[in-house]
Amino acid sequence: MKNCRISSPKFCGPKFWRVNLILIFLFLFGAAIIGRLIYLQILNRQLYKALAQGQQQLLVQVQGKRGKVFLKDRRDLFPLAINKTWQFCYGSPREIKNKEEVAEKLGALFNLDKDEILEKIKNTESLFTVLKHKLTEEEIENFKKLNLAGIYLKEEILRYYPQERFLSQVIGFLGGEGKGQYGIEGFYDEILTTEEGFLEGKRGLGGALIFLNSENLSPVQKGADILLSIDYNIQFLAEKLLVQAKEQFEIEEGQIIVADPHSGKILALADFPNFNPNCYFEEAEEEAEMEIFQNSAIQKMFEPGSVFKPITMAAALDQEKITPQTTYIDRGIVEIRGWPIYNYGEKVHGEQTMTEVLEKSINTGAVFVQQQIGSKIFLEYLEKFNFFEKTGIDLQEEVFSENLEFKKGYEINFATASFGQGIAITPIQLVRAFCAIANGGKLVKPYLVEKIIEGGKEIEINPEISENFIISRRTSSQLTAMLVSVVENGFATAAKIPGYFIAGKTGTAQIPFSALGIEKRDYSEKTIQTFVGFAPAYPQFLILIKLDNPNTKTAEYSAVPIFRELAKYIIDYWQIPPDYE
Repeated sequence: MKNCRISSPKFCGPKFWRVNLILIFLFLFGAAIIGRLIYLQILNRQLYKALAQGQQQLLVQVQGKRGKVFLKDRRDLFPLAINKTWQFCYGSPREIKNKEEVAEKLGALFNLDKDEILEKIKNTESLFTVLKHKLTEEEIENFKKLNLAGIYLKEEILRYYPQERFLSQVIGFLGGEGKGQYGIEGFYDEILTTEEGFLEGKRGLGGALIFLNSENLSPVQKGADILLSIDYNIQFLAEKLLVQAKEQFEIEEGQIIVADPHSGKILALADFPNFNPNCYFEEAEEEAEMEIFQNSAIQKMFEPGSVFKPITMAAALDQEKITPQTTYIDRGIVEIRGWPIYNYGEKVHGEQTMTEVLEKSINTGAVFVQQQIGSKIFLEYLEKFNFFEKTGIDLQEEVFSENLEFKKGYEINFATASFGQGIAITPIQLVRAFCAIANGGKLVKPYLVEKIIEGGKEIEINPEISENFIISRRTSSQLTAMLVSVVENGFATAAKIPGYFIAGKTGTAQIPFSALGIEKRDYSEKTIQTFVGFAPAYPQFLILIKLDNPNTKTAEYSAVPIFRELAKYIIDYWQIPPDYE
């Protein structure tokens, strides 16, 4: 008989080998599990934690806070573009049971197409799908009554334009893809915007999306804020006057620009008709084209007509080919290689001075002046005034014309251009040219942004003024006196303001058929009526009024009275002392 250890009698002997084997197996299995846990939870803890979070969390990419845009009057700031918190509706398709019913109810509530909603919520692989942005208070209240499983509300920050239609072509809008479109929003998109961040969502039991954390946006940076040079009160009146012009003169379009001629700072830039950038997508549906979003002051060409005659005079005065008292004989017609050029109304004026040519806006007189300097020098001065280049104003998609047809050098082209027909420019180019006449002969760059605020620092925008004179101070002074005489004695007497010397020039230009989309080389009966004027006793402001096809014969009866009302307001608003008692 074999000896057994007294300490373990139960597990000795052959009959206990199965129990021992099971115990060994359990010991090894437990050791393997413990080893695996050590590997997962200690050695590779960070990796598997990240994998778990990736399966449980949802990151929705969103745009960071965009910089704001302001303008001012003499005391207060007015917001033009800000960020506003809205409620939006989203769905978690996995949680939605009766998708047909849900789509029908939401379609009726939000006035959306049922099939479009159904298409969004059918994809059970999707955890998050946006159904509608910018919910109204009424929509929110009615939504809460439905109590739909898998459909939720959440807050988001979107662009909002509190002034609505006010200054709309200048500000532009933020497009659905998060890019600035047109105007300031487009031109300064990179400055206003910031890096994209993320909203964090999590899956609950059964894989349901249970919340979004909008408090922890990453990153927390915001874009730079922008302060415009526009004066709220001047802009408000300018837009009001264009609406009145629509009622009184039945204009098709119109622009008003107010500028500081010494710096190029834009104080008002009004465009009619305008639009509401909060619902730009609705405006686009109503318009056959996207034309409503264009800023006509910088994006549409026009033939200026007689308001261009001071440019021709400036060249001849600067070359000392004429003086304000130089005379010529007007016979009512001048022929250029068989092409007849007439005065307005085919009038004949007889002997006239150069000052009277501007006062009475005599076409043949402008041709006479152009002929004194010749085509080459005339072209050189148009290049000095930068009529064949952009002004560089800080708005998106400014256009210009190289006027290649005009530059071909035909004598008739230069003759008609002398009084503003056959040459195409933008209103902002005309403003820049008149600024040089008003400020003593220097070209300025028009600008709209006065200050950029970024990271608590304010960056002032300095004016850009040419170092060289494009016309002499003497020429500027002579021409200013001639333009004062236009207001005192000529077709612009309606612009007179007692106590103040006002310089200005009218222009009434026929619109070519080609500009109306008609393939004809002639001119239509439609007109563009323009007036540009400034206060010359050290001018503090310059105003351009441009009206498309008003129901008046000339600018004397349409644009000039509008100029006077706006100029009188600015004089009173700024308390400008009179030039004489």
